[in-house]
Amino acid sequence: MQIIAALFIDDIEMRQVPGPSTRIDLRGVQFSAPAPAPFPVTVEPHLVVLVRCPADETGSGVLETVFTDAEGEEVARNVQPLSVEPGRFRQQLVRAELTYAGPGTIEAHCRIDHGPATVVPYTLLEPVVD
Repeated sequence: MQIIAALFIDDIEMRQVPGPSTRIDLRGVQFSAPAPAPFPVTVEPHLVVLVRCPADETGSGVLETVFTDAEGEEVARNVQPLSVEPGRFRQQLVRAELTYAGPGTIEAHCRIDHGPATVVPYTLLEPVVD
């Protein structure tokens, strides 16, 4: 299996179109956001991982996502079984509580069965003050 994309999003919706086709609508794709409150703060951004399974593979594996801070230290980890029908695609949602002491970036390192990692940054900015 292969990771096609991994993105932090606000919302995801599946919809059918004529024929044997499905559309995935992603809303609010983001790589940064203002902190919702003064630091330190914990956020739970939604990470969606899009996976493809070639027709000649079994379609089962393990999706591991390790979240690391700027120093490369693990701050959260999510491991979940993954099942994709051979020859098809699937989306998998990954959730984690990420605590930021101040503005900065945490990276999500997504991999299937110890394969290559797809790395997605999520930067938390200063809170917006009215």
